[in-house]
Amino acid sequence: MVADQLADEEWDRLFHALSDTTRRDIVLQVMRQGQSISTLARRYDMSFAAVQKHVAVLERAGLVHKERRGREQHVHGAPVVLHKAARLLDSYELIWRHRAQAIDALLAEEET
Repeated sequence: MVADQLADEEWDRLFHALSDTTRRDIVLQVMRQGQSISTLARRYDMSFAAVQKHVAVLERAGLVHKERRGREQHVHGAPVVLHKAARLLDSYELIWRHRAQAIDALLAEEET
């Protein structure tokens, strides 16, 4: 399993960051193309400071990184961390598929 690639507290930060609709949308936007925080803030019905806080949560989780360009901070996606999360979820899916197949096999045996 890929769980050894991140510590438990890192997984917790990652999935906490992804648990919010706005943060998931920010990740989607910056994975497509880096954007300034002010550009991101215009997309949402919240204050600039609130968007900054969402970006900070995503940055602590490793999902984005910021780059200063003059007076603005640009946010870019970090696809490597997102891929790690996808691989972890894929491994859990595989475990549950095997369990479902085992249950199906047991039920088939009982029918015969």
